[in-house]
Amino acid sequence: MSKKKWALILSFMLLMVSMLAGCSGNEAATPAPAEEPSAESTELDRSQYFVTVATGPTSGLYYPIGGAFSSVFQNKLKYKSSVQSTGASVENINLIMTGGAELAITMADSVAQAYGAFGAFEGKPAAEDLRCLMGLYPNYVQLITTDKTGITKFEDLKGKRVGIGAPNSGVELNARMLYEAHGMTYEDSKVDYLNYGEAIDQMKNNQVDAVFVTSGIPNATVMELGTAAEIVIVPIEGEGLKNLIDKYPFFVEATIPADVYDTETDVTTATVRNIMLVSKDLPDEVVYDLAKGIFENIEDIKASHATAATHISLENSHLGVDIPFHPGALKYYEEQGIK
Repeated sequence: MSKKKWALILSFMLLMVSMLAGCSGNEAATPAPAEEPSAESTELDRSQYFVTVATGPTSGLYYPIGGAFSSVFQNKLKYKSSVQSTGASVENINLIMTGGAELAITMADSVAQAYGAFGAFEGKPAAEDLRCLMGLYPNYVQLITTDKTGITKFEDLKGKRVGIGAPNSGVELNARMLYEAHGMTYEDSKVDYLNYGEAIDQMKNNQVDAVFVTSGIPNATVMELGTAAEIVIVPIEGEGLKNLIDKYPFFVEATIPADVYDTETDVTTATVRNIMLVSKDLPDEVVYDLAKGIFENIEDIKASHATAATHISLENSHLGVDIPFHPGALKYYEEQGIK
């Protein structure tokens, strides 16, 4: 055998002896202790989460207000976030239910109908997984007419030509509920399924007597009507308002100040809150963190719209909400003494 091969065999034998000696001790080898997680590693890693905020058309209020939320999440809290333009409430509800968005602005009446499978959602599975993050600001139910029609109370709509909104729109659903609350039906009036812009144009031509408008105030279309006629806002009050709120708790009583449309007096009416939905699949600690971050930066949110967004506050966070809150949001509100 060659010297080279003998050298290789000798080296191998020496290596084996060394390894056996290392294993022959009486004490078992003790593994190194696991490294304790640092305080930083147990904190919420916001960079792992992308928060999409579903809003509405870019021409409406939902989009800039939703954009303010997204900006707070991204620039102040350091989440990844974007704002998404949509067809508003019904589409946003579907986005939340299918995982297409983490947050979404919606009208509370649409949410209640989806949750209870009635109205526009009749015949569909009840969306009982919907969860609320917070109430936002009100949309005012505005029953608009002029001084020429003689309409001064809801019951005066009997026999009148009334624009009730496009079929199954938020405006039309509100109109339907209001007729019901006053012991009336559409058969009591000559109803037209026109959106309120079209209906107000018809009113200018004396083809419509009254129009339902559900929006923030002031509404530009209503203000434009005021340049051609003396506006009258029909109050929603008394027994009719009580019946409405008793059956549909997402309605909240409010007042349209006289200076909004230069009416003779303030007018009592009903409002429907816009609310922020949140995906039930977001972890509790994330939703808690979002809620906390929103209210710590609430002035940034309020700056997104001069009138509507001023209603967004911790004190108003539960107004008009008729579905469960996300557990993470509940934890934050309980810490703030709000239940």
